Amino acid sequence: MKRLKFALFLSLSFLSIYLNGQSLEEEKASIIEQRVDFLLDVNEGGEVDFTTLFEQLEVFYDRPINLNLAKKIDLEDLGLLNSIQINALLKHIENHGKLITFEELQSIEGFDLETIRLIQPFTKVNGDLDKTRLSFSNLLNEGSSSLFIRYTRVLEQQEGYSPISAEELEANENARYLGSADKLFTRYRFNYSNNLSIGFTGEKDAGEQFLKGNNKDGFDFYSGHIFLQGFGVVKQLAIGDFQAQFGQGLTFWSGLAFGRTPSIFTLKRNAPKLRPYTSVQEDLFLRGGGITLQHKHTELTLFYSSKKADANVSGRDTLTNEAIISSISEDGFHRTPSEIEDENVILQEFLGANLSYEKRNFSVGLTGVYNQIDAKLQPRVSTYNQFSQLKDQNANVGADFSYLYKNINLFGEVSKSIDGGIGHTVGALIVLDKSISLAIQNRRFEKNFIPIQSNAIGESTTNTNENGTFIGLEAKPSKTITISAFADRFSFDWLRFQTDAPSTGHRLLAQVDYKPSKKMSAYFRYRKRSRGRNDNSISNEGLKGLSQENLVNYRLHFAYKVTKEIELKSRVEFTRYTIGDGQNEDGLLIYQDLSYKKLSFPLSFSLRYALFDTESFNSRIYAYENDVLYAFSIPAFNGRGTRFYVTTKYRIKRGVDLWVRFAQTYYADRTVVGSGKEAIQGNTRSEIKAQLRFKF
Repeated sequence: MKRLKFALFLSLSFLSIYLNGQSLEEEKASIIEQRVDFLLDVNEGGEVDFTTLFEQLEVFYDRPINLNLAKKIDLEDLGLLNSIQINALLKHIENHGKLITFEELQSIEGFDLETIRLIQPFTKVNGDLDKTRLSFSNLLNEGSSSLFIRYTRVLEQQEGYSPISAEELEANENARYLGSADKLFTRYRFNYSNNLSIGFTGEKDAGEQFLKGNNKDGFDFYSGHIFLQGFGVVKQLAIGDFQAQFGQGLTFWSGLAFGRTPSIFTLKRNAPKLRPYTSVQEDLFLRGGGITLQHKHTELTLFYSSKKADANVSGRDTLTNEAIISSISEDGFHRTPSEIEDENVILQEFLGANLSYEKRNFSVGLTGVYNQIDAKLQPRVSTYNQFSQLKDQNANVGADFSYLYKNINLFGEVSKSIDGGIGHTVGALIVLDKSISLAIQNRRFEKNFIPIQSNAIGESTTNTNENGTFIGLEAKPSKTITISAFADRFSFDWLRFQTDAPSTGHRLLAQVDYKPSKKMSAYFRYRKRSRGRNDNSISNEGLKGLSQENLVNYRLHFAYKVTKEIELKSRVEFTRYTIGDGQNEDGLLIYQDLSYKKLSFPLSFSLRYALFDTESFNSRIYAYENDVLYAFSIPAFNGRGTRFYVTTKYRIKRGVDLWVRFAQTYYADRTVVGSGKEAIQGNTRSEIKAQLRFKF
């Protein structure tokens, strides 16, 4: 009875906070945009696809997780809670019984008001504790389908699409793209919560042919999957295109992963094992099938992949006529005869297994993976990569663990290349009290460790030839202020690309977030990266000397909700690049955002006007932009000019939405934008994008 009274008291106090708050629909949209913005911001590069993250939150909004029935894997799929919070929630339910109200979460250690607000649109507390039985009728009645059709085009004429004489084209058949400048995309997906997913995707990149030439069947790229989860002894079943991710990403992890962010809790990977593949990136996914079988606390995952891959063919073996390749291509473009010549020339196979023992607060796993290609791989070996080159056949084995004791989470993984060295990573997340958390990680990847598909946290894009130590801190001195900081020091015992000697470096980040109310938030960020690099100004008998390359960023970001419908966002960012004793190369970005969303009105929009001035490509600045649903834009601002975009969404009727986006960059310091076949004669680059979604 006392527990019920306490829960009712929490409910009343919590409801008072939300009386003037946003609708759940607005809250969902805001949280998804903020989450994607946050992750894009710390994973710069422009070509990252966060479709899986976006989709998961959309699925859980449409069919919220019942926290009283949720398993560990369900809460990890949500992606909004860390391992310590998940363990605390499950332990609370074990010790005290099912939650009576959603607001009771405030009594669980690690669940502050901000966390509760974050997960509320995607979770629920249901008094009916009988789990819904999966049946064909339930799938038809409660499942949801969505169909997307998207069109994108650069409006200015690019060199690759401009007129050319027959004589010039005969002299160089790769001088022009074979297809139109239109980029086409279509996608269908059926979901029933996170238990069933069936999907199909087709894409044609700009410059590729459609319904003719080498793509007589339509799109250049097709992807499809069937994925089931939570069916008794069959915990997961993947058929078609999928991802396989284990441990801390060192032995095998296909696809995207996050690491060093202002939130220290992203330091630990929560491996999902199998996941459906729903993106259009034409590499780093598996095609075949996988299954996870579960018996009590023991799980066995088996997977096999066999798919064609693009490669750079350098010749043929004179005895076997086997293709000799110098590298495997990952860009997925098939726009010219030379690119088409490299299309699907090899067969790439993966065979893997993972055996794990998992309880609420403890898990241990063993992973083994083997891959081969049906060609002779003879890469261009340089001094820096001579120890870690992939071969025609490769195999890695590894072991991982995670242990939670009270407010401490220890985790790690060690991996061994059968024909190479060893890599390991080990870390700890420690909640010292309600206001202070600590993260520590140590890693060592030997120079002859050969990662097959690895994505463990580290400085290099490949987990090899690196030693590092990470220390991070997150403090909440008050309800309105959060302070995040980390220092990551790394060293390389052997040479690296563009670094012709062993070197050291470090990354530093400090961020102060201020959120006095739901209407206003601001943060200031300082970020520095320092690492050894070849310095062209230093040369001794043809050998390049090494200097420290430094990149420093300062950012001030401000967001304010003028009304429930109108929000303003402003940012000022400054960056400075130097190498050795060279001149400073500075960059500056200033932008203003305006967004309008009203649940009862069918039209919403967001727009931005940005000014940028950078002295070089080295001092470029990245910034996330609002885009149509499941499309992502994070351009690099380089040079001097302005950029404007507007993204509109119109709800035609229930279940039918239309997005239209226009973006234009004006350069004041050039008369040609881009280079090669992407070049535009002029100083502007404009892009139009339109997308229809049917949801039923």
